[in-house]
Amino acid sequence: MTNQTIRHDGLDAVREQVAAAEKAAGRPAGSVRLIAVSKTFDADGIRPVIAAGQRVFGENRVQEALAKWPALKAETPDIELHLIGPLQSNKARDAVALFDAIHTIDRDKIARAIAAEIARAGRSPRLLVQVNTGAEPQKAGVLPEDTDAFVERCRSVHGLAIDGLMCIPPVEEAPAPHFALLAKIAARLGLASLSMGMSADFETAIAFGATDVRVGSAIFGTRPPIAT
Repeated sequence: MTNQTIRHDGLDAVREQVAAAEKAAGRPAGSVRLIAVSKTFDADGIRPVIAAGQRVFGENRVQEALAKWPALKAETPDIELHLIGPLQSNKARDAVALFDAIHTIDRDKIARAIAAEIARAGRSPRLLVQVNTGAEPQKAGVLPEDTDAFVERCRSVHGLAIDGLMCIPPVEEAPAPHFALLAKIAARLGLASLSMGMSADFETAIAFGATDVRVGSAIFGTRPPIAT
């Protein structure tokens, strides 16, 4: 059975919404990368989405990803895997080895660790800086007013090629002003990628220029409980 004949209702619906949002925003079809967020789902829960043709996936935790993705990537070598959750410096080696993109660079310690692993392994994932657009104390990310200086340090001090910015707006606030702020900072810094928008707001994010949207529950459904 070919990919074209396999349907996955959640994935198909999200793809249609992404295409409609691209069209409504006057953007080219296919200009937005859909990241299927597979955190907490095991390999058997992910395989039907792969079978339906999805090739870009996102995970929040390095250890969880290590438990399932090496085998899945061996089965389907053209999988592209993105780290969209916080990264600890002691997980930099595993992250550089496994992920094709890391969206959550947010402090010099992480930048140094990633740079060292890129130099050691000779493998260069796409790198994005996470911006805490809502200045939430419990949330990771560089403050908006500190982003320019941090990106410059990533480039000039750590030798990293930063591809774009990522944000997660506060859940109790309208997301549009946060997406607009991220787009403004990225434009000022000459960054091409904007990782913003999740299941509840990805269409709004596309209207504000998102190049990567991170959609989980709308594709996979209710998440299983996280093991403790």
